[in-house]
Amino acid sequence: MSETHPKAQHHPAAGHEHESGHHTGHGHHAGHEHEDHHGHDHHGPGEAHGGHGAHHAHHEAHGEGAHHGHTATWGMAASATLHCLTGCAIGEVLGMVIGTALGWGNVATIVLAVALAFFFGYALSMRGIMRAGVKFKQALKVALAADTISITVMEIVDNGVMVAVPGAMDAPLNSLLFWGALAFAFVVAFVITVPVNKWLISRGRGHAVAHAYHH
Repeated sequence: MSETHPKAQHHPAAGHEHESGHHTGHGHHAGHEHEDHHGHDHHGPGEAHGGHGAHHAHHEAHGEGAHHGHTATWGMAASATLHCLTGCAIGEVLGMVIGTALGWGNVATIVLAVALAFFFGYALSMRGIMRAGVKFKQALKVALAADTISITVMEIVDNGVMVAVPGAMDAPLNSLLFWGALAFAFVVAFVITVPVNKWLISRGRGHAVAHAYHH
């Protein structure tokens, strides 16, 4: 009889265990990759958020600096002063003409001229602001904030020059002295008010308040 050799016994369990171990290791590796990926995803947005926060903080700091450090050129100051002078001149001339025509004294004439200068100065500013769609009440607030100091300085200088020029306040309306003195007063007022407006604009005051409404 031929000798029967025992068939090689297969150990499926061991193979299964090996395969299972292999899959387990693979699963562990996948889990590790998943955890790493998840952790990376979780960390990434945080870093992005932090970067965004830093960028936002930098932007705010830059904006704040820009707010406190307004650019003010002599051209801007001259333009603002000329705008103010236009309204003031209308009121001033009208007041001087009315006061002189009615034979009023210097004090009454100056009071009328100053009142009309403020009225027309504010009116011209409000006209430009209301064109931007701003309501009357808000436009008045902006005009008061933008023009009050400028008009005040201009009127003090303007009327001071008129009083200082001998005979100017008592001169008739058809005299060269009256109109010459008034023109000279406007020039002096303009020259003195320009640096005042430049100082105000550089600090975000004066015509800097109304600047946004004209664009």
